[in-house]
Amino acid sequence: MQTAKITLLYTSDIHGNAMPILYATNEKADIGLVKYASIVKEERQNTENLIVIDNGDLIQGTPLMTHYVKEHRDKENPMIGIMNRIEIDAGVIGNHEFNFGDKILADAINQSDFPWISANILDKTTNKPKFGPPYIIKRLQNGIKAAIVGVTTHYIPNWESPSHIKGIAFADAFSILNKWVQHIREVEKPDILIASYHGGFERDIESGEPTEKQTGENQGYQMCQQIEGIDILLTGHQHRRLTGSINDVLIMQPGNNGQGYGKVELQLECNNDTWKITDKTGSLHELKHADTNQEIVDYMKGLEESTQQWLDEPIGQIKSDMLIDDPFLARINKHAFIQFIQEVQMDASGCDISVTSLLNNTSTGFGSVVTMRDIVSNYMYPNTLVVLELTGKDIKDALEKSAEYFIAMNDKVAVNPAYIHPKPQHYNYDMWEGIEYTIHVSKPVGSRILNLSYHGEPLDLKQNYHVVLNNYRASGGGNYHMFKNKPVVKKIQQDAVELIRAYFEKKQVVDLLVKNNFSVIV
Repeated sequence: MQTAKITLLYTSDIHGNAMPILYATNEKADIGLVKYASIVKEERQNTENLIVIDNGDLIQGTPLMTHYVKEHRDKENPMIGIMNRIEIDAGVIGNHEFNFGDKILADAINQSDFPWISANILDKTTNKPKFGPPYIIKRLQNGIKAAIVGVTTHYIPNWESPSHIKGIAFADAFSILNKWVQHIREVEKPDILIASYHGGFERDIESGEPTEKQTGENQGYQMCQQIEGIDILLTGHQHRRLTGSINDVLIMQPGNNGQGYGKVELQLECNNDTWKITDKTGSLHELKHADTNQEIVDYMKGLEESTQQWLDEPIGQIKSDMLIDDPFLARINKHAFIQFIQEVQMDASGCDISVTSLLNNTSTGFGSVVTMRDIVSNYMYPNTLVVLELTGKDIKDALEKSAEYFIAMNDKVAVNPAYIHPKPQHYNYDMWEGIEYTIHVSKPVGSRILNLSYHGEPLDLKQNYHVVLNNYRASGGGNYHMFKNKPVVKKIQQDAVELIRAYFEKKQVVDLLVKNNFSVIV
């Protein structure tokens, strides 16, 4: 009897982390593709049958990639160059692949030596997969046939700028995966079927209890339970670390930001010329003991040096610092850094009502001298701004949605666990400028907003107001459905980093007054 072993390595949600450093502080860290490349190289030397996949959100997320897009976009995309050198078998489109616009994505795909598979992202004209084949077949030693099919969360239009996804249709990921799995099983008859899904799990993988609103953003649990024929489901998007089994489907999710990778090991036996999987295991690995790959380091040298010079460039000064010591306190009390972002948005848009959030709990704010490193470390998404025409009721509904971020615990304000697990979503709590309001956390959800006023008068729920907010939120991202399909008054096409830099160039020295226009009480 013949036996065989197959190893699969995969990454997901790398988010531009090529180098083993944290750009905010320039401290060394055990992260990045330069370390992962050494893992793959060693595995190739020791493994006869190896499959290597990236599961999306590859090209956006670090100052390195922001700088590349702004100053070096005429050169090869560095994340693609690295994956070409690693020699991955396939890549899957992630939602953040669209963030820099269609030209950057098209260039990245054209530069790739590997296929991009995303069966449910379709060209509206042809109704066929836009960026590559829906699946690939890899022939391994002993004639073993592995099929790899890719799908992407179809929730992308809820977040992305319409200009970035023009002419593209996002079909339901579950339905399309079901269709292609059946086709592959019937036509290709593979020995192994791997589904790589840039999406996550909408339910607890053990109990099956919902872990989020069932919007269709994440469908991994449904895929395992209702699609026959999947051996392995590789996932991502949620930035979780998971291994397990659902309905005999091996599932994985390897975290984010190049901190680690997933490894699948399969044992097969051949009976009557037919290979069957006899054992499958999944494990997660960090990069603590991995060496840096010198070939990749040399390849990245020029761009990395240019990035570091750009990051250390002083942009402006502020009279009193805007450092964030406690992100929770910066959300329940008006913080100078939040005031600054609101001022930038209002200055760029001409609006007197603005919405922003503290994007994550690693934001440190600004000291008295501000560099580009400070800017891109605090505002890590390439968001643009949109001015919407909203009614007073829309504004109140949005405030009530934001108020869900809090709960009352032991007569104190605390963060709702739903915004921490299974995925941190601190960025979905908004703070408003230009209106006054109180969030009363002890009151029932949906009736927590009190003392809502505009220019000293109660906000008119039937009146229209112009409000500036980022494009993610303006499209309804974060389940802010009240913003969907509202009249667009203006679009500001420069991204947040450019707008903040322009504000400093205009002001040179920033001296602002913090306006305590909201309070959070229990």
